[in-house]
Amino acid sequence: MMMRFPQNRQNSREFSSLPVTNGEIMKKNSAIISIILVLLMISVIPAASAAATTSSMLYVSSYTMNPDVLYPYEEGTLSVTLSNSGNTSVGLSNPNLISDTVEIKKKDSWNTLSYIASGSSITYAFLVSANPPDSSHFALFSIETKDGDVFHYPILITVDSTNITASISDAPDIFPLAIEKTVNLSIINPRIGKIDNVFVTASGSGLKISPSQKYISSLDPQSSVIVPFTVTPSQDTDLVFHVSYQSGDVDHSLDVIQSINIGNDKTAALPVVNNVVLTTKDSYYDMTGDITNTGITDAKGLTVTVGSPAKAMGTFAEYPIGSLTSDDAGTFEVTFTSQDLTAVPLVVRWKDAEGNDYSVTKILNLGSVSGNGGNVSGSRPSGSTGTGTSGYAGAGRTGGSFGGPSLFSGSKNSGISSFYPVIAAGILVVVGIVLYTKRKWLVAKFKKQ
Repeated sequence: MMMRFPQNRQNSREFSSLPVTNGEIMKKNSAIISIILVLLMISVIPAASAAATTSSMLYVSSYTMNPDVLYPYEEGTLSVTLSNSGNTSVGLSNPNLISDTVEIKKKDSWNTLSYIASGSSITYAFLVSANPPDSSHFALFSIETKDGDVFHYPILITVDSTNITASISDAPDIFPLAIEKTVNLSIINPRIGKIDNVFVTASGSGLKISPSQKYISSLDPQSSVIVPFTVTPSQDTDLVFHVSYQSGDVDHSLDVIQSINIGNDKTAALPVVNNVVLTTKDSYYDMTGDITNTGITDAKGLTVTVGSPAKAMGTFAEYPIGSLTSDDAGTFEVTFTSQDLTAVPLVVRWKDAEGNDYSVTKILNLGSVSGNGGNVSGSRPSGSTGTGTSGYAGAGRTGGSFGGPSLFSGSKNSGISSFYPVIAAGILVVVGIVLYTKRKWLVAKFKKQ
């Protein structure tokens, strides 16, 4: 029997030692590469899908500028609130603001990776400034996710170089001495953004001002406010209003100056007294007359009395007329005693609509008007803070009328007595005319007798 095992082993060795061709090797390598590519594609597709899902979960829930509107080159704070609407946390880094006209001055420390949980929000704050011109400037808020995605959102920033204005909206042309008057300051905000912390400080030498300072928390865009001040002057001077305000954290200011000129109050009430009648009683005198307000404003709480050396007494020591409107008239009656009727001071007191006290004092000559009427003219009134003499608010006027003879004179040759010679001459002329016209009748009478 022939043994074949060695031959078979030899054949096996020969088979195993057959050479491998290059084509077979390339086919093997291509198969391996294809498998690797497939695996890579399978791994990349979920990653890309995850990145897209991460980006879609983010949204800007709000953004604010403080101030609302920037002055050119001035700084403000932009706050952007980013929210996560997904079901998983999102890692965020490198927040930024992209713009040619808006510049980041200071960025909060967001260099490290921050996570925003599902349903939560995170706020990024930027200190920014904007360049001219006045306009609405667009900036792009940008932030990266942990997975490499980039989120963008457009931001609108407004620039306005317009300043607020302030002016005197109401003030007297002339200020009476030591009399309180109102000055109104008007503040206008023509900007398209509000201003905050408005302080108005009023000052001036020789002035009593109330209030000395006024605070307004904010003034909305395209709006105005009127701030009233009461001013009591003691001299000619300037009233200065210093207005300061803030746009964001930046301070601004301006000044408004009002000249204070002391003089006669053209709008004051002006009492004029006439038809004065003096009656002698047992131990005193009774004087009556009319008062007409020829001024522009009303006289409130008007009273009439006499001053020293005359002494008011009896039923009508001080006669209250009440309010006397412009061009209105009233009557008065005063009872008094006096040793000299040629120098009786008539004192008229009243208040204006603001409560300021006024008075006018005239020296009345009553030595020749007993039982007769007389006309009395008044002069400009003076404030109650004076000495009580006649004349208007430091103008230096003294007793007397505005031209022509008057009962408000201290001279014995003035008043109605100064007209006695004229009256007597007139009577003689009338008698002469009557006698001349009746001469024939009188001659006939005498012949009959």
